[in-house]
Amino acid sequence: MATTLPQALVPSVRTVRTVPWWGLTSSAAAPAVLVGGWTEAARRQPLPFNPVADTVSALAAVGAADRWVMTMTFAVVGICYIVTGIALRPAGAVGRLILVAGAAAGILVAVNPQPADGGSPAHAFWATAGFVALAVWPAGAWRRGPGVPWALRPAVCAGAVTVLLFLLACFGAEVITGLGQAGLAERALGLAQAVWPLTVVLSCRHPAGMPVGRTRSAA
Repeated sequence: MATTLPQALVPSVRTVRTVPWWGLTSSAAAPAVLVGGWTEAARRQPLPFNPVADTVSALAAVGAADRWVMTMTFAVVGICYIVTGIALRPAGAVGRLILVAGAAAGILVAVNPQPADGGSPAHAFWATAGFVALAVWPAGAWRRGPGVPWALRPAVCAGAVTVLLFLLACFGAEVITGLGQAGLAERALGLAQAVWPLTVVLSCRHPAGMPVGRTRSAA
């Protein structure tokens, strides 16, 4: 019994840690597509675009040049988040659902662009919902146990939520006060939110102490 009990527990540990290759692909694609998309969309504007002051939503707004570039970027990044949420089986179910919900809100941001003049309540609502969901999803993703990947441990998840909420607060303050750095604050927030799912996936596939080059199936 002493030798069979640990063996019986091994499959559950493997199941908790496994993230399929397509989850790694989607999580890596999200930040790459996001940065590439807003860079290309800004390059296509006929007038100089100030990425420090102007938000990425302006690149997809009605009347923006080649607004389809940023619109497609929102949609593709949202799909990447959804795929990652499905693949991230080591994470808590609540966190995965919040991640998928945030992704869906991001896609709805693309469906509800800013008008050429003034604001859009629908755009503001879905953008806020998406930012909040992508900031707090680690709070529902944490797990306990010796075999839990480091990025899903309670203290790490709490730290991630703290940093993401701080960046969200900075962006909100810029939008409200109009100090001229809303674009920079939004890009810092968006990039951090895009990189964290990738960080979690990498921690699941290559936990601390795992020899380099060893495959997940051999773990």
